[in-house]
Amino acid sequence: MSVDHRTTHCLVCGPRPAHRPRLGGLLRRCDGCGFTWTTQEQAEEDGRYDEDYFAAGGYDDYFRSAPRRFEAGRRLRWLLSTVRPTTLLEAGCAGGYFLEAAHHAGITATGIEVSHAAATFARDHLNMPVHQGYFETVAPTLTADTICAFHVLEHVEDPRAFLHAAHTTLTPGGWLALEVPNIASAAAHRLGVTWPGLQPRYHRWHFTPGSLARLVTDAGFEVVRQDTAVFRYYMPLGYRLRHARHLLPADLIGLRSPRLTHPRRGDLLRVIARVARTGRST
Repeated sequence: MSVDHRTTHCLVCGPRPAHRPRLGGLLRRCDGCGFTWTTQEQAEEDGRYDEDYFAAGGYDDYFRSAPRRFEAGRRLRWLLSTVRPTTLLEAGCAGGYFLEAAHHAGITATGIEVSHAAATFARDHLNMPVHQGYFETVAPTLTADTICAFHVLEHVEDPRAFLHAAHTTLTPGGWLALEVPNIASAAAHRLGVTWPGLQPRYHRWHFTPGSLARLVTDAGFEVVRQDTAVFRYYMPLGYRLRHARHLLPADLIGLRSPRLTHPRRGDLLRVIARVARTGRST
């Protein structure tokens, strides 16, 4: 049976602020914090992340080594600019390329992946240690000083439960790194239902810089770093140059800058946060 995930109030602010329809009722947006959620039914839980998801859900390149290794390298450099992990746990590790990059950097890295197809690929092709299952169930049985979740929080059943599991799993002073689509981006405002980050069949939740920071803070973390990046950030330089005529003008208009990052207006919202040093979540 399909999962009907229509909700009646904002997960960040609660039931008091009004929320309004957006994009013809496809989404609802909280007036208080800008947190937004999909109103349509989601794909079936059991089959949402099977082989068809990667083939037809816009993720057909998840197992292609060249683009995924480039992406993993950029994410690792971003993480290492703030954090020095020793034991890293990645939620939603997909094909395992970020785990591979972390391993090559001398980090003890383990993944958790709900998709059997992706977990099998990571183990069989990259020899990465991956637990197949839901992060909220598996993570509290493990310990890490750093948890990464790239494009995971928009998919989960309850972001608050996910963040609680992360807080419980991390050692005192541990780090959390998140990346999600930014519904407050210039491109999202311009493109509406055609914005690539929307994906209402798979993305339950849509975050703004303010709503994500508040959700993370309410879960017991301190936000240390937050910014945004455009989709071009994960495209190799040669590709960006070849397609500059199509890619660059829209970003120049939206961000008023040729840079790949922006404090608030880029397509991808990134946060690095830290657990209080007093101890683990209870």
